[in-house]
Amino acid sequence: MLKRLKASGRNTETWFLFFLCCLCFVLSLFRVFYSDTVTFLFLNWNLFLAFIPWFLTSLAILYPKLVKSKFSLIILIAIWLLFFPNAPYILTDLFHLRLNSSMPIWYDLILILSFAWTGLLFGLLSLWDIENVQRQRIKKRFVFPISISLLFLGSFGIYIGRYLRWNSWGILNEPITLLYDIGDRLINPFNHPRTWGVTLLMGVFLNVVYASFKLIKSRNHFTI
Repeated sequence: MLKRLKASGRNTETWFLFFLCCLCFVLSLFRVFYSDTVTFLFLNWNLFLAFIPWFLTSLAILYPKLVKSKFSLIILIAIWLLFFPNAPYILTDLFHLRLNSSMPIWYDLILILSFAWTGLLFGLLSLWDIENVQRQRIKKRFVFPISISLLFLGSFGIYIGRYLRWNSWGILNEPITLLYDIGDRLINPFNHPRTWGVTLLMGVFLNVVYASFKLIKSRNHFTI
């Protein structure tokens, strides 16, 4: 595994993400000991869920035989999409920020933002992997539109998680109820303005962030 990480150029990325996860865990642990409450300890579970899509695409990059066919690629994207909303979802945990808290609000802000940023990195880097895998299987002109669509679908998943309180396991535990909730919003969109408001605006935001990442990567280095 370590040899494959080095060969694929993911060694630095992996260790950096590991460092961020450790930093988040230490911040949450310090909060527990200092405040004697477990208010934000759940962020560690959310971060683990955000890690899953990156882990899945990392396997695809390290072991390309796993996505050798278009069918296996579709399966990978489907499973990845099931967990992908968990990555940017942590941004919405800012809703839990309160002035009346057992810790200074600035600490809780830094705590949540640390988790949110790490989760967002897991998600966007995994989408980057999805694009790289796609380029080997489909025409390049389809890759960018697919990424835009996946980000909007992920935004819909964020809405489902935050407001309808569904998680990634809901499709296994209560598939009929979950499909009903989704179907109702597709068939009667005007009855659910908040659904599409959150989905569209969050989708635009995620696309802007992802485009910003690409801009930074493509920016030419220069010296003054």
